[in-house]
Amino acid sequence: MSIEKVKAYFERIGEGGRILEFEASTATVAQAAAAVGCEPGRIAKTMSFLVDGNPVLILYAGDVRVDNKKFKRTFHKKGRMIPVEEVEAYIGHEPGGVCPFAVKEGVPVYLDVSLKRYDTVYPAAGNGHSAVRTTPEELYILANAVAWVDTAKVYE
Repeated sequence: MSIEKVKAYFERIGEGGRILEFEASTATVAQAAAAVGCEPGRIAKTMSFLVDGNPVLILYAGDVRVDNKKFKRTFHKKGRMIPVEEVEAYIGHEPGGVCPFAVKEGVPVYLDVSLKRYDTVYPAAGNGHSAVRTTPEELYILANAVAWVDTAKVYE
């Protein structure tokens, strides 16, 4: 179970107890915001892409969407979403609980600058009933992020 891997990861880095678990689903931005009790933008949604056949994770504020032109400018390739039935095989977490913690080795994690608008954000923690309360700066460290990127636009 993915949440168990994430809990073990947090214990290993001395951050045990940071995972919030809910009875309500947190599988979508709207559900997570309701469960946590925050605005949707504070939900750090983790999106999984294939770039040249290699998996890449990018965390976005919950109130933005991918800007394909910015994505291509940043990664020099067009990215495509990993098909839902292949996400776990590439990333190590099932859809609805995909998070940047305890992912498969070699999967780079990026944070979109859209998260920097908030002092507190909530990424998932390995299943569709969990979250982690963190600052964007802490998230960068906890997720072993590679870089900040600017690949989003606000929903219109």
